[in-house]
Amino acid sequence: MVIFDCDGVLVDSETIAAEVFAEHLQKLELNVSAQECFNRFKGYSMKSCMKQLIEMLGGPIPEHFLVSMQEDTFNRFKSELQLIEGVVPAIDEIERSGWQTCIASGGSHGKMKVTLGKTGLWDRFEGRIYSAVDVANGKPAPDIFLHAAQQQAVAVEDCVVIEDSQAGVEAAIAAGMRVFFFDPEGLGLRNQKLLELSGVYQFCQMEQLPQLLKMV
Repeated sequence: MVIFDCDGVLVDSETIAAEVFAEHLQKLELNVSAQECFNRFKGYSMKSCMKQLIEMLGGPIPEHFLVSMQEDTFNRFKSELQLIEGVVPAIDEIERSGWQTCIASGGSHGKMKVTLGKTGLWDRFEGRIYSAVDVANGKPAPDIFLHAAQQQAVAVEDCVVIEDSQAGVEAAIAAGMRVFFFDPEGLGLRNQKLLELSGVYQFCQMEQLPQLLKMV
C-alpha cells in the first residue's frame, strides 16, 4: 500500500498556510516570516504547532486565534489551492499497478475536506483518509501511519509512505515503513542522515514516483 501525506504531496498548500500563519503571528507581535513558518511548522499537526506557539509566546494563545487563522487559511485554499503537478497521473498509474492507496495527514479532517474537496481528491479517497486527530500523537510519532495500515489491513512491511517533511519521514521510519521523500526544490532534510538510511528514497517530480515504486 502507498500511504500519501496530504499537504505538499497531494495539494500545494504549504506555502499558503505558512503565509497566513505568519500574518497572524505578526498580529501577536511575533516577527516571524512566512519562510520561517514554513521551515518550522511544515509537516507537524496543528496540535504540535500550537504547543510550539505557546513556547514562543511564553504563555497562553489568545482566544479565537486558531479559529481566525483557520478561517483565513481555508478561504485562501478555496480560491487559490492547486494540486501538486503530476500527482493525479501518478496516482492513476500506481493504482493500475496494483497498489492500494490511502492518505495519512497531520491535518484535520475539516482541513482535508476543504483541500481535497477543492482539488477533486476527496471523493477519490473517501473512506481511506486518516488524520492526526484520529491518534494519540502526531508526526514525528508513527501513530498515524500505523493507524492507516491497521485500518486498511495491510502489514507494516508492505507499506510505502510518500512524505515531504522532516517530521513525516521520521514518523514513517519509526513505523518501520519505507519512505519516499518528495523534494521538488531539492532542499533536502535538516537531518541529512535520514536520507542515508536504508528504505529512504528521495525524488523531485511526481512523474517519477510510479517507476520508483518498482524498486520496492
